[in-house]
Amino acid sequence: MCRLMAYKGTPIIIDKLLYQPKNSLINQSFHAREIEEPLNGDGFGIGWYVPELNYEPITYVSVNPAWNNRNLRNLAPKIQTDCLVAHVRAASVGDVSESNCHPFHYKNLLMAHNGGVEDFGKIKRHIRNPLSDELYNWIKGQTDSEHIFAFLLNKLFTEHKSLSPEAIADAFEHTFSELKKMMADHGITEPAYLNMVITNGLFLVATRYCTDPKEEPLTLYHSEGSRYVVEDGITRMEAAEDDDHAVLVVSEKLSDDPNWTMIPANHLVIVEQTLNVRIRQIKA
Repeated sequence: MCRLMAYKGTPIIIDKLLYQPKNSLINQSFHAREIEEPLNGDGFGIGWYVPELNYEPITYVSVNPAWNNRNLRNLAPKIQTDCLVAHVRAASVGDVSESNCHPFHYKNLLMAHNGGVEDFGKIKRHIRNPLSDELYNWIKGQTDSEHIFAFLLNKLFTEHKSLSPEAIADAFEHTFSELKKMMADHGITEPAYLNMVITNGLFLVATRYCTDPKEEPLTLYHSEGSRYVVEDGITRMEAAEDDDHAVLVVSEKLSDDPNWTMIPANHLVIVEQTLNVRIRQIKA
């Protein structure tokens, strides 16, 4: 069911996030620890921001397994960013193709998803129906993830005049509520798992959610501190140097250090532009 990672903080070389930790996202592509299926080899993607050049993110996706991509291995030590979203995919809905690789990119927004909706084809048309022409035509792939993102964006742009963490959190709640109704109306009884992260490069919002309150959502952790470092594969947050600060949101702990906090079931985490972290219940 995929693995994801999001970082916001002091600019960092992305090799320290993707490769250096003992349980790095690259290692999770072939040996995930905290999910039944350990293999996530159906492609990968990264998106990052370079605000001094452009407010829109750069994205790099591939259908190759992340563990075997020479280009990514060569690029990672040479890219520095203050905001990153990365994802390794285990295909459920949709072919193994670049158009189905996360993160999905709409203007200055990135979204990645860990989870899925069983029998998605039963509600696909109903998710697409309310979309604006722009968002309807923006969808290029087949995944439940991209369609849910488009549905959320449609609500966001209809109901909110400006983009804010609270606006995105509200749009998540509306989207999950509507999704549950669609599933019930079309006889989908299996729960949908909806760990999702959205960022505009300034702040991020991530959810840990399952449509069935009796079921435990997939794992999602956050870690915050002054400065993120990796030594011998062990990650930790250290004391500040100047104005350093960092927040990570991940499907799996990157190493066994004690600085990881599980996001409560059916809650979301907001990482503000100031890097203040807030937890909010999802009312859906």
